[in-house]
Amino acid sequence: MKFSYKIGLCSLAAFVLVALSNISHAAGMVPESTVVLVNVADGEGTMNVTNSDDKAMLLYTSLENLPEDQDSLLVVSPPVARVEAGEKQLVRFIVQSEQPITTQRLKRVTFEGIPQADPAAKAKIGVTVRQNLPVLISPGDLPKKQDPWTLLEWSLNGRDLAVKNDSRYVVRLNQAFSVMPADLKLELPASYILPGQTHHFELPAGTTLGADAKVRIYPATTYGFTTPPFDAPLKKQ
Repeated sequence: MKFSYKIGLCSLAAFVLVALSNISHAAGMVPESTVVLVNVADGEGTMNVTNSDDKAMLLYTSLENLPEDQDSLLVVSPPVARVEAGEKQLVRFIVQSEQPITTQRLKRVTFEGIPQADPAAKAKIGVTVRQNLPVLISPGDLPKKQDPWTLLEWSLNGRDLAVKNDSRYVVRLNQAFSVMPADLKLELPASYILPGQTHHFELPAGTTLGADAKVRIYPATTYGFTTPPFDAPLKKQ
């Protein structure tokens, strides 16, 4: 699938705005931020979740692993909690790993509010709202970096375009990207590149790129907000 620069950037911006709108206005359980940050040196991360409904609800919190990373590194406490109307619940994400965590790791968390059953009420269909957010786990010795996408290595060998994340940071970005100035449209398999990952893309036959070729990407911050496009250098092998 191909995207223009305007569509690619706007789609990511729209996604973030919709996510923020859901967090701000959805009835039910509302997390205080768009991402859960866990520092291994602290042993845990936390998130306050508010019950914006006018009735008490049960808050269910569950973690999800990425297809590329199935290691279970965190324990949620509490996994289930009763939260009164308008009240907050502090959810802890406790680090529990058998091996040292040396790079950033990415997980997902779902917060779901379920109304408690009222035996006196007539049977009716209830609607629950889920909030699914990224969980970013960082080693204690890893310095904060606002632009980890600058560490990506892009290379071209014949028709094989490759991107390698040889850093310790998770890079979040729009899946759509372009090879400039040819304006060749390509797409990443996911909206993130994990530490140690390499992705390959086969360019169309007959593609000719000059010495000034660069890769234009559309990064996102830790909190999922869009940034200006970034033109990464393309190394020819």
